[in-house]
Parts: sequence; C-alpha cells; structure tokens
Amino acid sequence: MRIVFMGTPDFAVPTLKKIIADGHRVTGVVTQPDRPKGRGKKILAPPVKMFAQEAGLKVYQPEKIKTLEITDILKELAPQVIVVVAYGQILSPEILSIPPEGCINVHASLLPRYRGAAPIHWAIINGEKETGITTMFMNEGLDTGDMILRRVLPINDKDNVGVIHDRLAVLGAEVLGETLKLVEKGSVPREAQQNSEATYAPILTREHEIITWDKDARAICNLIRGMDPWPGARTYLDGEVIKIWRARPDDTSEKTACRPGQILKATPAEGIVVQTGKGLVCIEELQRQGSRRMQAADFLRGRQLLVEKVFGEQ
Repeated sequence: MRIVFMGTPDFAVPTLKKIIADGHRVTGVVTQPDRPKGRGKKILAPPVKMFAQEAGLKVYQPEKIKTLEITDILKELAPQVIVVVAYGQILSPEILSIPPEGCINVHASLLPRYRGAAPIHWAIINGEKETGITTMFMNEGLDTGDMILRRVLPINDKDNVGVIHDRLAVLGAEVLGETLKLVEKGSVPREAQQNSEATYAPILTREHEIITWDKDARAICNLIRGMDPWPGARTYLDGEVIKIWRARPDDTSEKTACRPGQILKATPAEGIVVQTGKGLVCIEELQRQGSRRMQAADFLRGRQLLVEKVFGEQ
C-alpha cells in the first residue's frame, strides 16, 4: 500500500521499519522540526527523520501540520493510509479525510484507558499490572477513534518507563503490521471505545516529578519507576535537589513513628531507608544535582550523618 508515515521519537522508528520491511511503499514521512536538546541546546533531528533519511525517504517537517500547504502536499502524496505514531500534533479534519483507508494511530495503552500524551508514564505511576498497544482509526477527538487491534503487555514490579517503552515500541510495530494486513484484505474490525471507561494520561509537568513522602511506600516507588529514565523523580535534601532513580518498598525494617521523608538508616550495606506516610522505602540509586547517577552505597561515602535528616524539606 501507499503509506504516509507520521512520527517523531525513538518509539516510532520500529513501526516505520516494519512498514518498509513488509513491502509497503512509503511516499513521505512527516515529523517534527529539528529542536535544541540537552544542556548544550544543540539542534538535533528527530529519530524518525534520521532513520527516514538513511532509508532514502522523503521527509517533511512542518512547524504546524494544520496548514493548506502541508494538506496539499499530503494530497499529492496520495496515501491509501496515513500511519501516525507519537507524531506530536493533532491532525485536521481535512488531513484525516485524505487517505481512502483512513488514518491509523498506534497508541501505547489499552484504550480507552490512558488517552493522551504520556500513557506509559501514567500506567506505571498508577501501579498498573499491564498495559499494551491499541491501533485505531483516528477521528477529530484525542485518542477516541474506533479501535482495530489491542495487544496486552504485562508490567512487572521492577519495570520502569524505559523498559516498557522499548517493549511497546517493538509490540507496536508488530500490531501495526497485523493491522495493515487486515486493511489490505478489506476485513479490518472496528470497535467503538466505551467513553465511560476512559482515563486520561496528561503530559508530565515539573510538579508531577516531585516525591510526596506523605504517600505510601508502594505509591512512591511506582512514581520513581514511572519517571525513570526521564524526567526523573525529584526531592530535596539539605536544600539540594536530589533525583531518586531506583527504590523498593522495605518490608524488613522495624516500624517507627517518624516523620514522612525522615531517614532511618543510611549505610552502604543497608542503603537509605526512609519513612513514608505508610511503610518504608529503601533508596537504591540516586543523583545529586550536577552529578551522575550512582548507587546508594557510593552516595553515602563520606556522608555518615544522614540519619534523621528529612527528604523533601528545602
């Protein structure tokens, strides 16, 4: 089939590779403009652009997708299907109506749950035991179109965003491949979403990154997993910003009546054990501002006076 692909980050690249491997003709790739990234604010191309250029595909990078110019370009490309994977802009009704077989989105959740920009992060933050991939026909709403295929992916207690992201990227490519086969056969299923079961996964803000030590130990550990490897869960210690990268509920230490955030133990052998609103958390990996990620044992070298200090107080 003639396909226009729209996508931007690493997550979208396996699906574009799969489309090419399956023998479809990609008539154009639309991705976000090059942006400054990192501490040096170096201008970098999106991963999809880099792969598309290596594959010899024609790339378009409009600042805004809802323009007459890009709509006319898409009409000239004459796609039978537009495939959208984490593109980053909402399509206009005019664009949605261009391909005769529809615009198909690969979404990283089991719709109608976790509609929105950050479904992987919120599934882990909320302690879900499973997530998945849904392919759907796009409409003018936010992830509200009719579903085509859904595939489940389990989330283990130690999985973070990076692990689930990579697994879903591979699964998304597989499910999209199956979906396009059904489209070619003319036997593609459609299932309307139950809006009453929908939940929303909003884009993350700086406030979402902050650890609230009043919460219970499991919720805090889920937040830390849900922020790893980006953007990172933050707290304060002695007025310094500390990112916590890995932690686990501590069911072995004795219960106390200390303040949430208070450090109960801090030794290289035992890690950093912290009181929460309910239960204890053992911090295993963390990072000082301007420093590298490090194991708790490395962080503690030369810091024997941490006990009774309180995380979260500036």
